[in-house]
Parts: sequence; C-alpha cells; structure tokens
Amino acid sequence: MIASLGMYDFGPAQGANDRLWSLIRAGLRARGIAAPETLTRGERAYWEAWTAPDLVLSQTCGYPFRARLHDRVTYVGTPDYGVEGCAPGHYRSVFVARPDDPRRDLADFDGARLAYNEPLSQSGWAAPQTHAARLGLRLLPGVQTGGHRLSAQAVAEGRADIAALDAVTHALLCDLDPQVAGLRVVALTDPTPGLPFITAAGRDPAPIHDAVAEAIVSLSPADRATLRLKGFVRLAVADYLAVPDPPSPGQIAATI
Repeated sequence: MIASLGMYDFGPAQGANDRLWSLIRAGLRARGIAAPETLTRGERAYWEAWTAPDLVLSQTCGYPFRARLHDRVTYVGTPDYGVEGCAPGHYRSVFVARPDDPRRDLADFDGARLAYNEPLSQSGWAAPQTHAARLGLRLLPGVQTGGHRLSAQAVAEGRADIAALDAVTHALLCDLDPQVAGLRVVALTDPTPGLPFITAAGRDPAPIHDAVAEAIVSLSPADRATLRLKGFVRLAVADYLAVPDPPSPGQIAATI
C-alpha cells in the first residue's frame, strides 16, 4: 500500500503532513480500508505512487492529472488552501522576478527567459504560458530546474528572468527561504483547480474523501496553519480537463 503527500512536503510541513496522515489513516481503517503506517517520500512519492495499483491516497498536480492520469486513477477531492482571489479548491501562480529588475509589469517581460520546474507542471509551466499567451506575450523556455524553489533560485542568481511559482508553495517558501521572500511579485495568473487528491482506479472515493475531510477538521489549528489548509472540496473532473494545455518548451524553442 502506498500513500504520499509530496506536493507540499518540506520544512515544518513535513511534520504537519505526518500528523495529518495519522488522522487520515485512522479514519480509513475505521471504515475498513487498509492504509500504510507511514507516508512514502522521495522520488517514489510522485509518478510511481500515482500509477501504483495499490495507491491508497496521494496528491498530484492538475496538469499530470488531466494529461496522463485522469483515466487511470480515481479522483477523491481537492484541498482548499484559501488562496486569495481564488474559489475554494482553486489556486494560481505567482510570477516573481529580481527586486532590482527594471521591468515592472508582466508586459515588460515579453520575450523573457522563464525558469520552470518541469514541462508537465500546471503552476510552473502551463499556467504562466497560458496567461502570457492571453495577453499576447511570449515567455521563452529558460532553465528547467526540477522544483519551484530551484526556479526561484535561478531567477535570483540571474540564470533566468522570471518564474511562476505555485501560490501555496510560494507562501510556504517565503516563510523558510529569504532568497524566495526577497523576490518581487510581478503578477498573478488566473485561478485554476488546485492539486487533486487521488486513489487507485476502481476504489470507491466516497469513504476516502470523508476520512480526509474529517482529518482536516480534526487537525490542530497550528498544523492547519502550517499547511495553509482550510478544508476539502469536490470539484468536477471536467473542470480539470477544461484547463488548456500550452505548447511544450521544445515547441516554443523551435519557433525562436
């Protein structure tokens, strides 16, 4: 059995996630659902977990969910992080640049080099590309970093001009990393459905949803504050599938 909560799992959030999982685990077992004792972490917490036939619970990103997973897993629900300007269960990306960069508005970054965590990231690649395209702007693929924190570092060090960070990750990192906190917020993308919780295909999502929702309510206020958790909602899978897919970095690079 596999369970992972790897999308927001660094710094103090790790301990809070462990305590959240202990409550979810108890709720699952009370409903007759077998659940692993501990969370899977590291590289196995992502694609390997998401596609495992014995997946009990994990959190994925909206882009992988709509592009590769929605017909291979079961949607459970979406955490609500109370992101400002977003409906429950939705989030957005935060464009960041160096504080001394003379470009002030997003339009000034037309043709700029974007640091991005990976091409299949909703917040790091898809959202900023879609947002820029709607404004008639181009953000060129700069450095692929492998993580939001690394994208912020690439901007701070001048290896890229701008990056788009998941708003929840940005808030968590600002509490931990002065380098991220020191970057200037340039703009915000439009909201999209947040990072969904999934379970293996064929599982009944209803009791799992109820166990997660109860666990969030039972979690200590301190841990809820650490994780930015406000609640747990169900969105329509169609809402995820309706989010547009942008060109890949390679496709954009081929037009330069």
